[in-house]
Amino acid sequence: MSIINQMLEKYSIESEQDLTGALKEIYQEITLLGLYRGQFFTKAAFYGGTSLRILYGLKRFSDDLDFSLLEKNPSFKLEPYFSFIKNEFEALGVRIQINSKLKTNDFSNIASAFLKNDTSVFELNLSPVFHPFINQKQSEKSIKIKIEVDTNPPLVFQTEHKTLYDPITFNVLSMTLPNLFAGKMHAVLCRKWKTGVKGRDWFDLEWYLKKRVQLNLKHLEIRMIESGDISAETKLTSSLFMQLLLDRVERNDFKKASEEVRPFLNHGQSVNYWSADYFRQLISDRLVL
Repeated sequence: MSIINQMLEKYSIESEQDLTGALKEIYQEITLLGLYRGQFFTKAAFYGGTSLRILYGLKRFSDDLDFSLLEKNPSFKLEPYFSFIKNEFEALGVRIQINSKLKTNDFSNIASAFLKNDTSVFELNLSPVFHPFINQKQSEKSIKIKIEVDTNPPLVFQTEHKTLYDPITFNVLSMTLPNLFAGKMHAVLCRKWKTGVKGRDWFDLEWYLKKRVQLNLKHLEIRMIESGDISAETKLTSSLFMQLLLDRVERNDFKKASEEVRPFLNHGQSVNYWSADYFRQLISDRLVL
């Protein structure tokens, strides 16, 4: 049995969507291993929804691999790490392409790359119940993973080493949960998303609140100053934060949010209970500042 087949055994696969999500997550873990081999985690920390999923057990799939440099470096390049990533995939029989670009916006410089596998040369030897999804669907399309590195990050955050066991045992440097929570709250409060509501933000917020993760308010304040959402003279107090968050709850369309996040959930998961009343109560009961 191949290593990828072994990694697939930990997933409950009942649909093509389940299979695509599982494979994407496996490919994300292989990418992390390649970055580890290249000593990437001496310079950067893992953060965002995928880190929460892979390292901390968030119950939804995620698209992108997001990283923050440990020191500001606008000239940072991802290209030196591509060979390490490719080597890990090729060792497992998967051929990939990596295309890089530099995306500049008003907030920061983000070094980006798109990693795309060629599934036509990679065959999964799974039991017959899964063959229809692979033969009819998965073999006809590729899986794409976006890698982004914030080269000009707010630096008031803490990190910790987390261990992954697949494809082999290795360590990843991650932001700690209070700082990951701050990053998510920045997205909830400040995201300018062209296609509307991002339900994944609210799913993650619900997870943090249920876990009673303490928010690093100072890290959030610096993020909001650097993104231009509050002035440099503004002190993000607990009361101001609560005012901003509850206002965001009132303005959110939870029906659209639940529709957006649904493709990223495991089979059988539901967010049909979401409402402004529900999040107001959850925030009141579970938020730790």
